[in-house]
Amino acid sequence: MSAIHKINIKHLAISLAISLGTGILAGLLTMGSMEQFEQISKPPLSPPGIVFPIVWFILYTLMGISSYIIYESQDENRTKALAVYAIQLVVNFIWPILFFNLDAYLLSFIWIMILWVLIIIMLIEFRKISKTAFWLQIPYLIWVTFAAYLNFGVFLLN
Repeated sequence: MSAIHKINIKHLAISLAISLGTGILAGLLTMGSMEQFEQISKPPLSPPGIVFPIVWFILYTLMGISSYIIYESQDENRTKALAVYAIQLVVNFIWPILFFNLDAYLLSFIWIMILWVLIIIMLIEFRKISKTAFWLQIPYLIWVTFAAYLNFGVFLLN
């Protein structure tokens, strides 16, 4: 990608709508379970509930920008990279339902570890195409790693 690249606003908006829409829909489906979440035992370093939607909004925004960069590339690996992105986004969407709505803490931990592996695969594929897209996804990997710790802690404590 050249240093001066015209932004396709329509494609960027679609990329952001896909990622943010996934997060918003998951949030709407799990909204009623946050009160229950506040009542369960949590491991050390658990942030207050208000932190989660803020962090996820930022992460879904970065995901949308990152996927846009990959989509706009002319790289031969673009389709594979976006397929991995889509799969991990579906897995990402299902995790909060397992954790918050079903209280399936062990299953959700296994599920988030599958998500973690898919993020690593996505990072590998994105890095082949764009270092910028790759780096935009690093905060997501870090947060999901932290979320896996929290998920495992909740499983052990509850």
